[in-house]
Amino acid sequence: MSKPTLGNPQNTIEILQKYHFNFQKKFGQNFLIDTHVLEKIISAAGITKDDMVLEIGPGIGTMTQYLAEAAGKVAAVEIDKNLIPILEDTLSEYDNVMVINDDVLKVDIRGLVEKENGGRPVKVVANLPYYITTPIIMGLFEGNVPVESITVMVQKEVADRMQTGPGNKDYGALSLAVQYYADPYIVANVPPNCFMPRPKVGSAVIRLTRHAAPPVKVDNEKWMFDIIRASFNQRRKTLANGLSNSDKIDLPKDVITEAIVKLGKGESVRGESLSLEEFAALSNDLWEKKGR
Repeated sequence: MSKPTLGNPQNTIEILQKYHFNFQKKFGQNFLIDTHVLEKIISAAGITKDDMVLEIGPGIGTMTQYLAEAAGKVAAVEIDKNLIPILEDTLSEYDNVMVINDDVLKVDIRGLVEKENGGRPVKVVANLPYYITTPIIMGLFEGNVPVESITVMVQKEVADRMQTGPGNKDYGALSLAVQYYADPYIVANVPPNCFMPRPKVGSAVIRLTRHAAPPVKVDNEKWMFDIIRASFNQRRKTLANGLSNSDKIDLPKDVITEAIVKLGKGESVRGESLSLEEFAALSNDLWEKKGR
């Protein structure tokens, strides 16, 4: 097998010119052109020949070549049909890659993993389109896809949000959702000049290692996330006001306030000061009061 070639900017330009490829803004296309970053991603994901890797948005196959070298099998899902002939070319020397021309949010990933990997957990590696980062990551977690880890390039600000804890301005529903399912670790910060075309924002590689079991016990997962979302919907409001104004919660304010005080918090506390454990306790208490 030949070594991966596309981490080199010159080779990237050549292949784009050969196929007269135009970047599609609507697909959030920014191709990596830095071999150090590519190697760092592969190493952080801990890929071995025993692994099946799901890659989302392979682009022209830059990272796919590295993944194909390291993994047993790679399934790459690419939405842009104009990239399919390029991928056939750049991946022609690898017989362990399957390219799926589809929108990842519409693909039955669980079925794919069952069929191609016997239902064993896969590792997800991707340079994600920034505009759909959250739906993709949450779709993998909430859809019960057997995933061991997700190592992805995302907007720096989103990576910070996933990793941060209570009391921080970046802390919110995404932080809690990610930390409920996985342990987040920022692997590297990546400047705009590592991409073609250059994005306007800084990026970061984050690895989310799936928990064997969630770190908190909740009576109803969906209910807890309804509470979390309602708590952050209007950040300026107190937690009690945020929850009592939500149609989804539908409980009297005094009942909500009593549950908040029971946590050892003051009545005027805001959602951003509660930890995942406290949200779980609040959710279980309010679920009981809901009498369902």
